Amino acid sequence: MLMQTHEARLQALREELKRRGLDGFVVPISDEHMSEYVGDYAQRLHWLTGFGGSAGFACVTLTHAAIFVDGRYTVQVCDQVDGNLFEYRSIPGDSLGAWLREVSEDGAKIAYDPWLHTWGWVEALEKQVEPAGITMVPAHSNPLDAVWSDQPAPSEAQAFVHEESLAGRSSADKRAQIADWLTDKGLDAVVVPALDSIAWLLNIRGKDVDHTPVALSYVIVKSDGTAELFIAPEKVTPELTQHLGNAVTIRDRSAFTGALGEYSGKKVSIDPNYGVVGIAQALRAGGAKFSFRDDPTILAKAVKNPAEVQGHKDAQARDGAAVSRFLRWLEVTAPAGEIDELTAAAKLEGFRREHGDLRDTSFDTISAAAGHAALPHYKVDEDSNILIPPGSIYLVDSGGQYPAGTTDITRTVWIDTPEGSEPTAEMRDRFTRVLKGHIQIDSAIFPQGTCGGQIDVLARQYLWEAGVDYAHGTGHGVGSFLAVHEGPQRIAKPTGGQAGTNAELHAGMILSNEPGYYKPDAFGIRIENLVLTVEKEIEGAEGRYLGFDCLTWVPIDRRLIEKSLLTASEIAWLDDYHAKVRALLAPQLEGDDLAWVERETQPL
Repeated sequence: MLMQTHEARLQALREELKRRGLDGFVVPISDEHMSEYVGDYAQRLHWLTGFGGSAGFACVTLTHAAIFVDGRYTVQVCDQVDGNLFEYRSIPGDSLGAWLREVSEDGAKIAYDPWLHTWGWVEALEKQVEPAGITMVPAHSNPLDAVWSDQPAPSEAQAFVHEESLAGRSSADKRAQIADWLTDKGLDAVVVPALDSIAWLLNIRGKDVDHTPVALSYVIVKSDGTAELFIAPEKVTPELTQHLGNAVTIRDRSAFTGALGEYSGKKVSIDPNYGVVGIAQALRAGGAKFSFRDDPTILAKAVKNPAEVQGHKDAQARDGAAVSRFLRWLEVTAPAGEIDELTAAAKLEGFRREHGDLRDTSFDTISAAAGHAALPHYKVDEDSNILIPPGSIYLVDSGGQYPAGTTDITRTVWIDTPEGSEPTAEMRDRFTRVLKGHIQIDSAIFPQGTCGGQIDVLARQYLWEAGVDYAHGTGHGVGSFLAVHEGPQRIAKPTGGQAGTNAELHAGMILSNEPGYYKPDAFGIRIENLVLTVEKEIEGAEGRYLGFDCLTWVPIDRRLIEKSLLTASEIAWLDDYHAKVRALLAPQLEGDDLAWVERETQPL
């Protein structure tokens, strides 16, 4: 029988916990690979609570339930989750350990799925709750899955080969690099559970997760450069088998746990951020000597080779033309007041598809009008969808997955009225301060060894001068026809809660440059381009210096700029940027679209 209400689902989970002799269970947004985006089968938190955000977790005991989200989702969680069923808790201020101590009795057994959490997560939680007599228990099977009667099956889509001409390196070459790393560390093997790492390492892609072209699988790489790929048989084609060759053994995904027991006495590495507890427990049970080390593919994947850089530039040129056509369409149609957020998002995707080779969007498009634009991670759906009001700001953050590269761009534009209207002085001031910070990041030059946390202030300085700020990072890494959010690099305030801010920036890394400003219930502003980290030639330089080359080419709305706030060099930057936009996009456009780009890229 299908349970239609979240109250019924919560009750069914509690009955299952009672049957197993458990007092509680933790429900994360996660899969067995600690992916950012997960397949439908792993959307357990959404099924239980109705919450549709991309980060958060719930905990259910026999008498209490709470859902924990960060500040990005404070409004969304109240809209989507019944406050009579779940308490709203905000992280990092509220901790799961503290909440469990509040609601649990001495001797309580709180279960977790060991295939959905990392070792560090469990260790930290145990330290918080054990003094209160609470025990964390790994569940032999997921109790929520036992009551989710219509749970979707994992995707059966076939994996496919990512051509070496786009990858720039052979899988054999990449595996040899990992083998050298294993030998250098005195290790016999490394378990690679992260789906984008597997895709990069083997030069394969898949269709198992929305927005990220990966295939559900695991890999174990050995010190001799051979590897074992654990993947469902229905996903394997003759082309894939031929591509992988004799050095990669293909085994059924269901054999993975048992295979970990074959490493008795061997030294095996797993990544603490992607290797779930279940992997570590299986290695330990089999007698392996496992240790936690960073996935050796992550840095190698982040530093793009010349083929990947060229592919990304090709994808960006195509994407820029599509986004520009969309912005012209929006300028013409939106002032009538009949275009809503969902329609705009669909139209943008349509323009991308018309320009060919689009495989997917790289994330859910943030199509945000008026006050919705003040929510940095707003996700439009049928319930939240509104008409885009004439005489307001509209923000669209979107991206595409092309075989040549992954794109991510944000543009904030003024929606005019039929009779004509002007942005407020405050809107222009904030937009221009965001633009000034964006220019500072784009123009930055810094010595080798600099990390993203050290340059984040460049983007915020002009907002700080006005007594305002933004609560998200300034930039994240981007993959090559892979994850739109890729580590280890990141530009953000250098605090303990911002992973990657201490990662060194290297030539070849792609990052976003996306400062913003958000006025609650009024408007939001963000300007985002992608940039490539490159070596900068400086006469007389003492050491190696790096900077950025811009990769994204779409006009920036000049109606929102307060020119008096810009310096001569900043005006020169904008004029130069727009000249390059015009030169790149003009050959791809015609008619009204071409005329629009030529008009929008005239000198300020």
